[in-house]
Amino acid sequence: MIGEYGYWALLIGTFLEGETILLVAGFLAHGGTLDLSFCILAAFVGSLSGDQAAFYVGRWKGKQFVDKRPAWKCRVDRVHQMLERFHEALILSFRFFYGLRNLTPFILGTTDISGIKFFLLNAVGAAIWAVSFGCAGYFFGTLVASVLKDVHHIEMILLIVVVLALLLAWFFRRRKRRKVDQACLANLAQTDQETPPEGGSRPGGSGEN
Repeated sequence: MIGEYGYWALLIGTFLEGETILLVAGFLAHGGTLDLSFCILAAFVGSLSGDQAAFYVGRWKGKQFVDKRPAWKCRVDRVHQMLERFHEALILSFRFFYGLRNLTPFILGTTDISGIKFFLLNAVGAAIWAVSFGCAGYFFGTLVASVLKDVHHIEMILLIVVVLALLLAWFFRRRKRRKVDQACLANLAQTDQETPPEGGSRPGGSGEN
């Protein structure tokens, strides 16, 4: 089933998220279940198309969507700050930053960046990302094979261990990101309370001009 549907699963997985399923696919490619070249191609197409879709959804309804969701404000501000500092480098590398992978192309759609420019830089970034993570998974399989002679007999056990380790890493990173978001929201709420309304006065002031 993996040999027959694995590339489609990889394409869909990288369209939605990416890193974990591509690393697993690279590991399976070393064992001969999948072909590394096709894994990289499927990951490239999935990642590129997913980010292009997010970009144009952001261009269509992005500002309205963010305005209705205060929890997104911190991440949006972070992406805008990075865009001002790094410009093209951000588009090339955002896939490598956890927490920005799905959000960045959506937010970039709300800016005035050219659609053609985004596509070209996005394609280069997707290619670099697909090759890097695909080869990383393949290299892990090579490393395991060099240590264990009977790797084919325990391949499924190793695969389960790899998947569980990646899922645990994803879970703890996601938990950490939620804590950062909650702290940011608390700071925003405190700032809103401390900011006086227009025409008003600060606490302790007389309110006179």
